[in-house]
Amino acid sequence: MATQHTSSALHAPALSAAYPMAKPGYGKRSAPEQQARTRDDFALLPTRERYVAGFVDHLPDGAAMSVKTLAKQLPLYGQQAISTALTALSVAGHLRRVRCAVVSAGDETRWVFRTFWSRTARDNEWWNTYLATEQATLAAAPVPEASTLDTAPPPPWAPAEDPPPAPERPRTEQTPEPAAILQQRTPAHAPDTAPATAQAPGTGPAYLALARLGRDDHRLTLSADDCATLEPQAAQWLARGVSVDYLTSALTAGLPAKVDSPVGLLRRRLTDKIPPRLPTENTQRSTPAPARRLLMECTDCGRPGQPEALPDGLCRPCRTAHSGAAEDSPQPADIADVKAHMNNLRDLLKPV
Repeated sequence: MATQHTSSALHAPALSAAYPMAKPGYGKRSAPEQQARTRDDFALLPTRERYVAGFVDHLPDGAAMSVKTLAKQLPLYGQQAISTALTALSVAGHLRRVRCAVVSAGDETRWVFRTFWSRTARDNEWWNTYLATEQATLAAAPVPEASTLDTAPPPPWAPAEDPPPAPERPRTEQTPEPAAILQQRTPAHAPDTAPATAQAPGTGPAYLALARLGRDDHRLTLSADDCATLEPQAAQWLARGVSVDYLTSALTAGLPAKVDSPVGLLRRRLTDKIPPRLPTENTQRSTPAPARRLLMECTDCGRPGQPEALPDGLCRPCRTAHSGAAEDSPQPADIADVKAHMNNLRDLLKPV
């Protein structure tokens, strides 16, 4: 149990305007239902813990809470002292460290590390209930398609959108003015002529696949009119999601020794062996998303676990070590007795 220290507490340093913030979703999170800030906050804590707690309490939500970052901002203590102070604050009921599984784009799971802070000291039962509520809220929330927790915002010097290319301007400067007029009129007709060129007969993938059959096997040699006649049927195969190699294999497999009418044979195979339609994207989206979990971390060593398995925010080995160190620490009365005994020894050693 903490004892009240009557010595004056060190004032927490003023927050720097450039205090580092964690990535979105990481860092400090303030717990609800806290008491109003007063001058007597953390009065029952030792001097070092009171100093660190006063600094952390004034940090905004989202501030970086790593030991290394706090040690850079608190010049009186190093990383080891800050880590020990955070462990003591966890035992006192002021903070809990957790990790949260977030599903990003591509069903990739990433862990987001957060530190929940409470100015008001809470017991283990309160923290377990609060973290269970956070877990339920996290599980009920919809999973975003692309999480912003895993991607950093673009740098300020990067343009929001790539500017569209403008090849006409350099050509206009290098060509005479009549040619420049032609360059300005050409893009106006380009959208109309481009689709016609793409849909011209003899250039589609189905037509080309039929035309190559005769080159691979002379028994399936087709004329240009035969390819144009069979192209709509072959296009139906490709529209159902099959590849050109699949279409070619289906049409050339198991051919007889002699083919009298290649166009008739291929028309019959295109009709009888047409494949079923592949599943659409809606079927893939119906797969349930993986559950998102929230685990508490040991404040000292970072070992994850359920809140019930980490009382005071510490795992069993760290809790045993912390309680043993607290029991082995000398009491003020013992220190006074040792000093008195040493003084008596010194008096006995003095020459008479």
